[in-house]
Amino acid sequence: MSGLLNHVLTVPGWAVLALVGALVFAEDALFIGFVLPGETAAVLGGVAAKLGHAALWGVLLTVVAAAIIGDSVGYEVGRTIGPRVLRMRLLDKRRSRLDDAREFLARRGGSAVFLGRWVAFFRAVMPALAGTARMRYPKFLVFNAAGGLVWGTAVVLLGYAAGASYATVEKTVGRGAALVVLAIALVALLVWRIRSHRRERQLTS
Repeated sequence: MSGLLNHVLTVPGWAVLALVGALVFAEDALFIGFVLPGETAAVLGGVAAKLGHAALWGVLLTVVAAAIIGDSVGYEVGRTIGPRVLRMRLLDKRRSRLDDAREFLARRGGSAVFLGRWVAFFRAVMPALAGTARMRYPKFLVFNAAGGLVWGTAVVLLGYAAGASYATVEKTVGRGAALVVLAIALVALLVWRIRSHRRERQLTS
């Protein structure tokens, strides 16, 4: 983790934005968000912004736009080839989660698109499921845009706050130690998110 952080903190600002945007976009558009760490990338983008490697407004705009556009592409994939996508072997071990997502969408409708943004697996599959279910695109877009805006802003600012802690530690004990501390903090964040996802799954089942 510290190696990844060190790499992110040494690349040019445009590369930070390109990498973060690509991962957030691919998480939804390519239906493999449980493999690509879109949320982690957004957090790291916030860290990079705090440390001056990218403009905060640029990271926010990139993450929000990539989330909304990625979801829209995922919706179109679901609308056109949804059944084939849902039969992918990649999903074989996640059939129960997929059924949970379908049931959640059927029960909550458009709000499931917004709420699904906060659960990693749901964030990856909900756009395609909405397209497969033939949800009207204007309705999908409203909840998609709201979710992308709120989620994108929240995760980037979370990373920005983590970057502030990094800067303080770096001034006191040096960059190497600061990277280790930040890596530990991000690992703790990931553990917390995983546990939150499990609780959310229980609530939606």
